[in-house]
Amino acid sequence: MIRDPATAHAVHAVFEALGLAAGSQLFFRSQRRKTTGSALHGPRFLILCGCLLGAAIGNKLVFWAEMPHLLHEANGWRLLLAGQSMVGGLLGGLIGTEIAKKIAGIQTSTGDAYVMPILLGLAIGRIGCFFAGLNDGTYGVPTSLPWAIDFGDGIPRHPTQLYEIAFAGVLAPLLHQATPLLAASSGLRFKLMLSAYLAWRLGIDALKPVPFPWPGGLSGIQWICALALAVYLPLTLRQWRRLHVAQEPSLPVP
Repeated sequence: MIRDPATAHAVHAVFEALGLAAGSQLFFRSQRRKTTGSALHGPRFLILCGCLLGAAIGNKLVFWAEMPHLLHEANGWRLLLAGQSMVGGLLGGLIGTEIAKKIAGIQTSTGDAYVMPILLGLAIGRIGCFFAGLNDGTYGVPTSLPWAIDFGDGIPRHPTQLYEIAFAGVLAPLLHQATPLLAASSGLRFKLMLSAYLAWRLGIDALKPVPFPWPGGLSGIQWICALALAVYLPLTLRQWRRLHVAQEPSLPVP
């Protein structure tokens, strides 16, 4: 693992950029196959801008909820540049997209196109988190399990970054295989991905040090995941049930 903080942050930033670039390339390639126009044109451009702006804002807000003590320790540009949150990026991007759709007068779902790019970018970005080791806040708590990894302080820990890469590597093919089924219900694939990720983070973050304990001993991210799931999971289950009801064969009339 990389012990020098400056080098670790640089390597982490490189993998974040690679994840963003790979996810963006996958997104635009899929859009070119589906449409004749550009993804950077008209309402679609507005939606993309809303998504990116919302993700950037949510990214920071959730990070500050995770580590509110930094609000007193950093200021100015240091505060703006410090830290990021995948959960915040996803939730902020969702809210930004919905606001942009309201402005553009679009009522159809647009989230399905982001699912595979998000999972690809997540997996690549977590490689950078892994190499950054103790210089990144995504490592796990101490464990005696045989696959534990010493990140440089002599303490074997859960490699939670690798767990998340494995999570993305399992979820992506599952959702891809379910595409023919989910295609009949626009937006359901994105809802399933987001609900699965929120539930995953609610659980896996119990294996990470808690930088600032909120009520119940949970981290800020865990509380946000729990609240988001309370709102979003019922919507996902409702749409899932509607899909299955619509696909059930009708009984013959005697």
